[in-house]
Amino acid sequence: MSVQATLPTRQAPAVLPSSGGMRGALSDLFWRRPRVLLLLMLAPPLLWLGIVYIGSLIALLLQSFFSIDEFSGLINRQFTLKTYGDLLQAANLDIILRTVTMAALVTLASAAIAFPIAYYAARYARGRWKALFYLAVMLPLWSSYLVKVYAWKLILAKEGILTWLLAKVHLGWLLDGWLALPYVGGSSLSVSATGTFIAFVYVWLPFMILPVQASLERVPTNLIEASSDLGASPGQTFRNVLFPLALPGIVAGSIFTFSLTLGDYIIPQIIGTSRLFIGQAVYAQQGTAGNIPLAAAFAVVPIVIMGFYLWGAKKLGAFDAL
Repeated sequence: MSVQATLPTRQAPAVLPSSGGMRGALSDLFWRRPRVLLLLMLAPPLLWLGIVYIGSLIALLLQSFFSIDEFSGLINRQFTLKTYGDLLQAANLDIILRTVTMAALVTLASAAIAFPIAYYAARYARGRWKALFYLAVMLPLWSSYLVKVYAWKLILAKEGILTWLLAKVHLGWLLDGWLALPYVGGSSLSVSATGTFIAFVYVWLPFMILPVQASLERVPTNLIEASSDLGASPGQTFRNVLFPLALPGIVAGSIFTFSLTLGDYIIPQIIGTSRLFIGQAVYAQQGTAGNIPLAAAFAVVPIVIMGFYLWGAKKLGAFDAL
């Protein structure tokens, strides 16, 4: 046998079959340039965000610099600050202050209620109890927003279960005392600022509990134990150790409760008085008979407030707890 016969023959390089056509060309393009594929995938949401969301905000801002002709009722599309000057009138300024005050009170109450619940879930709940905690917090979010509001209107009504319960425990005088001060139409929480406050706290409370609970879970247990070993009382441990470390979570939750209360108009419309909130003022100025520039100026107010609020929240590290 010759030596040449024993040498292995060289095989020709394999050629992958081409899929051909436009589909094959696109496949080759995306394989060679993955950024093109990424751009095509991001284009629809970016266009939606840029045109529908940001574009509508820009249009809203531009509308706020127009004014309404008092004689014809038509919009005067000339740049002016007259509409923003109208916001400083006593009636409009009262609406803004009332809304901001309610948002602040709802945020403080939500934080006070959420903290012990979140602390228990972060420190003591384990296994099934933790799953039950998440279920209890998330369950109200699964039901319809309108259903919850109307349910609270029935609960807070004069013939509702809350009035009946207070009468049974001989506390019905509360409805005729300090709770009745903000009422319109008698001693019924369903038409009061107090009822509006209760409904707001209930609806937005889960948005406060979850960030606070996530923030408390990051607090090392040994820090609390070390504070106790060094002779600190429970109050001192809370003020100097626990609360500062949990503050970013509280601020993160307050972003939701504060902003959602600022812009909401359904709860004040269903459970509330004749005294308007910003959302109601915007809604009332819509339509051909309304003042669209004034509605736009009212809508800009929560945006500006939340811009400063988010800036302060970032300084406190709130976004780390989201």
